[in-house]
Amino acid sequence: MKVITQYANPAKFEQLAKAITPFAFGVFAVACVFGLVIGLFFSPEDYQQGNSVRIMYVHVPAAWMAMFSYSFLAAMSLIAFVWRHNVADLLAKEAALPGAVFTALALFTGAVWGKPTWGAWWVWDARLTSMLVLLFVYLGYMAIWQAVEDTSKAARFARIVALIGFINIPIIKFSVDWWNTLHQPASIIRADGPTIHVSMLMPLFAMLIAYTAFFVWLTLAGVRAELMGLRAAQKAQRAPRTVSVKPATAEAPHD
Repeated sequence: MKVITQYANPAKFEQLAKAITPFAFGVFAVACVFGLVIGLFFSPEDYQQGNSVRIMYVHVPAAWMAMFSYSFLAAMSLIAFVWRHNVADLLAKEAALPGAVFTALALFTGAVWGKPTWGAWWVWDARLTSMLVLLFVYLGYMAIWQAVEDTSKAARFARIVALIGFINIPIIKFSVDWWNTLHQPASIIRADGPTIHVSMLMPLFAMLIAYTAFFVWLTLAGVRAELMGLRAAQKAQRAPRTVSVKPATAEAPHD
């Protein structure tokens, strides 16, 4: 509770964001290089899928982060509703773009992976369809911020959409358990442990760390830019306006 209210102060939050953003970018760069090099060049082939399995080092973390980003967006919207936390609104707003990018990347790489695996670029699978719905929810959320000029109304409408859209997250997560789908069931987070060999898990988790750090960096950088823009607008409103007066000229005498 105290942490939530403490960082409702834009100045304090900006100090925290300023300290975190360079660290997050550094973690992203190191983890991304490590994950891609190990995953693409040193991890073994799959005994069934061959080299096509390597796309999972891009696809799986993107799918995870698509759901995580939206969960974060919905949580910030709930905090903004309950505590009237303006910074939480900005965090939700700035989380939407990377979340939409992760979702689009997951759908694209899933199609590339599905072609050699299923024999088709796209099937109306429960997991794929619910991920497509998530992309539309992201786009609708961002459209509200762009379409509504009054920022307080835009924030209120966006919170409602964010919380309603969260219903789709458990549908995505458990779709492979609730329905008979082509998509494979969970192979990492399982009660009996992951079914993927450690040589594949290591670059997979490295890429997950890279994606998470990228999300943190991009979201916080966006909020900092928003706060600087608001501060500049407030200074412009307080600045005194100067009125230029045209000097009077003497009229020429009439004959």
